[in-house]
Amino acid sequence: MRIARYTTGEDPTYGLVDGAGDKIAEISGDPLYSKIELTGRTTTVDEVRLLAPVIPRSKVIGIGKNYAEHAREMGGEAPTEPLMFLVPNTAVAGPDDPVVMPPQSQRVDYEGELAVVIGRMCKDVTPQEARQVVFGYTVANDVTARDLQKSDGQWSRAKGFDTFCPLGPWIETDLDVSDLRLQTRVDGEVRQDGTTADMIHDVWTLISHASQAFTLLPGDAILTGTPEGIGPVEPGQRVEVEIDQIGVLGNPFLRR
Repeated sequence: MRIARYTTGEDPTYGLVDGAGDKIAEISGDPLYSKIELTGRTTTVDEVRLLAPVIPRSKVIGIGKNYAEHAREMGGEAPTEPLMFLVPNTAVAGPDDPVVMPPQSQRVDYEGELAVVIGRMCKDVTPQEARQVVFGYTVANDVTARDLQKSDGQWSRAKGFDTFCPLGPWIETDLDVSDLRLQTRVDGEVRQDGTTADMIHDVWTLISHASQAFTLLPGDAILTGTPEGIGPVEPGQRVEVEIDQIGVLGNPFLRR
């Protein structure tokens, strides 16, 4: 089941997207908190503006260096346990929203990632229990001000600017995430081409590890790390992250 959040110019609403990604059947309420019920109204994806499929009410949890080759390109070995950081929910943007490159940074990078959306409150879950707390999966771009990441010595500012966490285009609720191809393209040129099978710590381990530190709430998102091939974006370029069986998340980058 694919769940989109969108607007036709009025208040945001939710809908079920068909398998072709063309049509949306409106549902009532927020599917994170209420039973999915169709309203009978339908539209097409082309007729609406897709929004970030979830705005985490609490937090976005990032995972650093979860692919060995990416850890090496960053100049070190992968950590022995998941490396976590927090991103404010104000960083979340949706499909086609511009990523605004801040004047404080001279190098802003893309990082295509699989994102997990938590479906119910949980704490101290095991990897075996983790599957039962997942609402679904979406595509993320963990945008990073690389120069500030290095100069600050920690990652909050570098990854937390407004618009630096695009999510979309929708949430896929029924998916085997053990081996999904992930591509990141800049103006159509492939820059990252990896698979979730190369994660050092799998999705269930990441959820369990995060829940040992934080109570996870419905709508929280966990970004699961990026494959090798990170690089800078120039103003005016468009970045697309595509994950098999989910879809394509595209955003223009600009300076104001």
